[in-house]
Amino acid sequence: MTGLKSRSGRVAAAACALIAAVAVLAGCSTGDDAVATGNGNQFVSPGGKTVIEYDQGSRRTIGDVTGEDLAGDGDVKFSDYADKVMVVNVWASWCPPCRTEFRDLEDVFAETKDKGVQFVGINFRDSRSSASDFVSDRKVPYPSIYDYGGASLAALGVPVGVVPTTMILDRQHRPAKVFLRAITADELRDAVLKVAAEGPATQ
Repeated sequence: MTGLKSRSGRVAAAACALIAAVAVLAGCSTGDDAVATGNGNQFVSPGGKTVIEYDQGSRRTIGDVTGEDLAGDGDVKFSDYADKVMVVNVWASWCPPCRTEFRDLEDVFAETKDKGVQFVGINFRDSRSSASDFVSDRKVPYPSIYDYGGASLAALGVPVGVVPTTMILDRQHRPAKVFLRAITADELRDAVLKVAAEGPATQ
């Protein structure tokens, strides 16, 4: 009987480990299942989708996103990037998938910045010193907003229950594509170039 209990315990432990591994691969939970809804927008994931795409006719302008620069250099304002495609990455230094995808983000930024594309990070639920060390050590070439409580995310209108989340905004700063998981360089590059090719913003 003791052997049976021991075996059952080992099976349960193995199952828990597998579930934890799947969670790490999919994204890092913040322990908060709330959804930030800015400007009347709410980004949902129908059928459990982790990638949501919006055609040009259904896109809506987001709220005015402004937040304190993680590096301490004033504020980062989306309005400073008028007519630029924006890639917004929600991340935390304690999140393994975030650390893994940073190299891909940096590579795509380097490849697309001359096409009118700007990357901005939003650091969420993180220690400021740990986050600052992370971007400093890796020489991340684009700014991040320090947003522990989610104020910038509320204006952006993205789910905040999991990081990383990456959003591509068109030149009118309307959500065109949202990845509710870690991304690869190839899929991000293809998505960014597709939005950048749509042309300049129209009034």
